[in-house]
Amino acid sequence: MIFKGSGVAICTPFNSSGVNYDTFERLIQLHLDEGTDALVVCGTTGEPSTMTTKEKCGTIKFAVQQVNGKIPVIAGVGGNNTADVLESAKRAQDCGADAILAVTPYYNKCSKSGLRKHFLALADTTDLPIVIYNVPSRTAVNMDAQTFCELAEHKNIAAVKEASADISQIADYARLCRGKADLYSGNDDHIVPLLSLGGIGVISVLANIMPRYTHDMVMAFLEGDVAKARDMQLEVNPLVSALFCEVNPIPVKTALGLMGYDMGEFRLPLCEMEPQNVEKLKTEMDKLGLLK
Repeated sequence: MIFKGSGVAICTPFNSSGVNYDTFERLIQLHLDEGTDALVVCGTTGEPSTMTTKEKCGTIKFAVQQVNGKIPVIAGVGGNNTADVLESAKRAQDCGADAILAVTPYYNKCSKSGLRKHFLALADTTDLPIVIYNVPSRTAVNMDAQTFCELAEHKNIAAVKEASADISQIADYARLCRGKADLYSGNDDHIVPLLSLGGIGVISVLANIMPRYTHDMVMAFLEGDVAKARDMQLEVNPLVSALFCEVNPIPVKTALGLMGYDMGEFRLPLCEMEPQNVEKLKTEMDKLGLLK
């Protein structure tokens, strides 16, 4: 087990020089103070596709140093060029990451056989536990439960972040992979449903702005207070919807800016939210007392 509870897919703040480490330090400390159970650096929400190799390595190293062993640091290394992913995994291990997160290869749209070969090559290259990230809405590739179950036989493939939003497929993951690998929600509006099928946590966008709430929701369920967890899930889902009214991480970085964090400008091709969507986001944040 890499972690149980709420892992934040942390945003990367930028400035004119690159990564804004002053703000990044504030964000990391927020999560240490508010009960976040793992830090996922350079995942999709951290915008690694717009970062240089030097920036990604620096961000992972900085997170490892700031966390200082208090919670696991999971480094995003996914890509659609297997050779590059293997190099990214080696760099993440050298930077001190505790585990790695790797998305299914996008754009190439490989076959099931290609998926197996890609992830087995990664698992044979690194000593770190691997979380496979299944998010077909972004990659145009779906990893079915049987394929993941076969991969989970490898000692280094530890978990899946499941974001297909297909509850039947999630149930298949839980049924086939029980005892072989852990299951994390990749969708903030499906945390409790996934936990009900045997999941042990979430890798969350919501946790960027509501870290204690997200942690408490997961732990309420895991500790047996299903009604509390259900009510927390239902209460927060309108905000989750607002956080995804434009492509992630545009809304959540905007939300952090509204909360007083200097997140910097978006790097193209990402750009500022449409004004009407900013107002929608503000409305939902205000209902939950998140605006200053």
